[in-house]
Amino acid sequence: MSEATTTDLYEVTMALSYVREGMAAPATFSLFVRDLPSERGFLVAAGLESALDYLSGLRVGPEDVDAFATALHRPRRDVEPLLGLRFTGSVRAVPEGRIVLAGEPLLEVTAPLPQAQLAETYVLNLLSHQTMIASKAARCVLGAAGHPVVDFSLRRTHGPQAGFEAARLGAMTGFAGTSNVAAATALDIPAVGTMAHSFVEAFADEEEAFRAFARSHPGPVTFLVDTYDTEEGVRVAAGVLRDLNRGPGCAVRLDSGDLGALAVRARALLDEAGLPDVRVTVSGGLDEYAVDDLVRSGAPIDVYAVGTRVGVSADAPYLDSAYKMVEYDGRPVMKLSSAKVTAPGRKQVFRRPGCVDVIALADERPPPDGEPLLETVMRNGQRTGDRSTLGACRERFAADLAGLPAAARRIRAPVAPRATPSERLGELTERVRSRITERTAAAAAGRGRPGRTRARHYRSVPS
Repeated sequence: MSEATTTDLYEVTMALSYVREGMAAPATFSLFVRDLPSERGFLVAAGLESALDYLSGLRVGPEDVDAFATALHRPRRDVEPLLGLRFTGSVRAVPEGRIVLAGEPLLEVTAPLPQAQLAETYVLNLLSHQTMIASKAARCVLGAAGHPVVDFSLRRTHGPQAGFEAARLGAMTGFAGTSNVAAATALDIPAVGTMAHSFVEAFADEEEAFRAFARSHPGPVTFLVDTYDTEEGVRVAAGVLRDLNRGPGCAVRLDSGDLGALAVRARALLDEAGLPDVRVTVSGGLDEYAVDDLVRSGAPIDVYAVGTRVGVSADAPYLDSAYKMVEYDGRPVMKLSSAKVTAPGRKQVFRRPGCVDVIALADERPPPDGEPLLETVMRNGQRTGDRSTLGACRERFAADLAGLPAAARRIRAPVAPRATPSERLGELTERVRSRITERTAAAAAGRGRPGRTRARHYRSVPS
């Protein structure tokens, strides 16, 4: 089976119905986040490259048809109309690394309706998860205020692939390295790591453990010093490093306790031993909040290793994201459900200085100082250019972050900028809403039920 079966069943049932009904006109679906989590002042667009890989290879083969038939408890012949379906559409999207706001499309897919529908689940999963993790990682970089941050998340992420993506997204937003060997090798980013407490426990004492480790690793080493007594561990590490004439590039790592106070004491002990170039690294349940607190306290910490809480975005583990149809066969469409209203039509986002964003229709001209965020990245089911490099993603992120208002960059109680709809988008929204309301009322009256005479007021952009 191919990745075509990694989807929700209702995507299959809808796609099959569309095919059987001959509904293969172009449809546009817009993927956006309705509202940001409460402690987020911005999001970092991510997952696009993975989504393009998926779409370019999306094909329904014989084994997929067998799987669909089994899931539906239907004869194979009933599902065979889906055989051979592949993605032939186009994609306009915000490049990875760019900062985005609530309601703004991260991606718009335009393709024959069955194709665009079948792609929903996989694409939504990729962009939602990776955007969530990239945004968390970006906040860690902000909290560290220029100190290096490294990724230690692999052992606790929700699966090995999620761990790989956490390493990549950390690097994209400014992390200095990762403990994930596969990611470091594949992405050409620094691999970082020390030792576990079990290594120290395997030897008779800390000094023997540190000397053994140093013998196996002739370059810079980092000693984990809190297996037993942290201050004594620092003294032992300092003695070994001094005896071996190791200094620059080496470090001691603190993994538990009052990290701020222990860092102060560790720094003092290292300096007393004549090792001012040996760094202090901290780890153990850190996220942007803890890192920010430690930085603000003035603790003499050189490197922050973040893991579990960042790799799973513990405080905001999901995004209120959606993939909604906004146009079919040239007809703008929208959803009117309470609290889940969508805006019709294909869109563009224009960014003005200070992250003052306008959500407009795709064919609108940008304001004089506005930059379009969505780019055409796929036509006829194929990429329009090369994959974005990690370096290019980093540059986009750094440039957008520099232009973000200070209130949005705050670690605690951030204030997210709000995008506003263009005048034309607002007008189209009202026309489509009125058309739907009138049609619904007429249909109700035709069935002998009174229709609504007044429409509710809805916001004109997704919230």
